[in-house]
Amino acid sequence: MEYNLTDPYEIARYIKEAKKTTPVKAYVSGNLKGSNFGSIDVYGSEGFYILFGESNEVTNFILNNKGKIEKFKLENDRRNSAIPLMDILDIEARIEPGAIIRDKVSIGKNAVIMMGAVINIGAEIGEGTMIDMNAVVGARGKIGKRVHLGAGAVVAGVLEPPSKEPCIVEDDVLIGANAVILEGVKIGKGSVVAAGSVVTEDVPAGVVVAGTPAKIVKTVDEKTKGKTEILDDLRK
Repeated sequence: MEYNLTDPYEIARYIKEAKKTTPVKAYVSGNLKGSNFGSIDVYGSEGFYILFGESNEVTNFILNNKGKIEKFKLENDRRNSAIPLMDILDIEARIEPGAIIRDKVSIGKNAVIMMGAVINIGAEIGEGTMIDMNAVVGARGKIGKRVHLGAGAVVAGVLEPPSKEPCIVEDDVLIGANAVILEGVKIGKGSVVAAGSVVTEDVPAGVVVAGTPAKIVKTVDEKTKGKTEILDDLRK
């Protein structure tokens, strides 16, 4: 079934209709030779096995075979999850450990996603953009090319309450650490958002904004560009 993931109501429908999963991994010591594993993925032999499957299937298997099992350990990292994580193997970007990227996200070539960053469903990350440590791009957030989203910064998602327009950050924008861009706000091309600012309304192109709520404090000049330069080597 097709969903329009630019529409918050369609994303909500996608989540509602998605099969909820609780995958687990079990480490099992015992003699399971000849056991019926059903749909569980099994690795190992000779007394030690690793099982992958849905929680109810794996736990039922362990209970039904407890006479064969010496000991076991279960691991899981989600419960009734509706949206899987993105398959990042074929993404032409640098993605560091600990980033959480949900499915249905677009990531451009030579983008950089740093440790602890979170990118939600329907978001778009442009070419050469850096999403720094612990930054958040909410659902449907649109981040342009060569943007730097600073550490701990938040681009709000627009699912609940639903909004007609997502947050849009245009090309060549720098957003300082711990800044917050509220729902539906647009940041114009080449602008700079100072660290710690809270942006509550649209920002035109080529200006510097700061404060809570953020206000225009100057236009971007050569001195500003020198302080906000991005490094191509970090994106290769």
